[in-house]
Amino acid sequence: MRIINKTQILAAFDAERITALLKTGFIAYSAYQVQMPPVQHFLFNAAEGDCCIKSAWLEGDDQFVVKVSSGFYRNSEQGLPSNQGLMMAFSALTGEPQALLLDEGWLTALRTALAGRIAAELCAPQHIDAIGIVGSGMQALLQLQQLKAVTHCREVWVWGRTPQRLTAYRQDAEAAGFRVHITRDAAELAAHCNLIVTTTPSHTPILQAENIRPGTHITAVGADAVGKQELATALVAKADAILVDARKQCSEYGEIAQAYQQNLLTTVPIVEFGEMLASGMKMRKTDQQITLADLTGLAIQDVQIVKGILAGL
Repeated sequence: MRIINKTQILAAFDAERITALLKTGFIAYSAYQVQMPPVQHFLFNAAEGDCCIKSAWLEGDDQFVVKVSSGFYRNSEQGLPSNQGLMMAFSALTGEPQALLLDEGWLTALRTALAGRIAAELCAPQHIDAIGIVGSGMQALLQLQQLKAVTHCREVWVWGRTPQRLTAYRQDAEAAGFRVHITRDAAELAAHCNLIVTTTPSHTPILQAENIRPGTHITAVGADAVGKQELATALVAKADAILVDARKQCSEYGEIAQAYQQNLLTTVPIVEFGEMLASGMKMRKTDQQITLADLTGLAIQDVQIVKGILAGL
């Protein structure tokens, strides 16, 4: 069995190759060509942490993948990263372990950021005035970096709760070539931006319906477990079209879950990534539509990014 460390993994990461693999994976999932057991969730309320175990196999592949990913959101107080994890590849022919990828959470973070890039390709307005990033952590920066492949816009507004982290984020984003404005007022961010990405583990809505401009696209990343919610339910219900990675997951614990369970989305088109990618069409139909992409994270993404990393070693 190969043991691959974070340094080797990051050296083998190729965004273009893995984005293509992720698109193939999304299409296969929506075509019922993926075995993907239910996600296992652990909640550690006293430590403000959570952990999920995901696994999948793409039919016809010679390997399957199991992933453990955790988020402990007070780790920064101890000088530790908030996210951790590893992925394991096994033979789908013999069951033998083939590779242990000690990625320290980076593979989950990178494949999530690439999914955000795909969401923007499918939903973003043709002209982007400014990009809004809700959150100031690693995922917030990765999402912004991956949007470079989708838009020429380099004007950014960033919302966060902690001035020190906002300042650090601005320095990192400016080093990546963006012009950055920081704010602790989410309404101010929404007033300037028509492409917004939310990346926090918040259990209380941050963006409200009345703050969102017509023609805005929002990619919601943070709600990946029961109780998490970054967008007000009324904002989700206001969307003209919704893109989801998986209807079942998103309706149970994604950003759309509350609105869905309250029957507020009965007239709103809800389309899976794989369905939209297979159609070759864009989600957005007019410049005035409000669109939403809900990312809960699929194990097929882990399968595909492992495939991409192993191919690059």
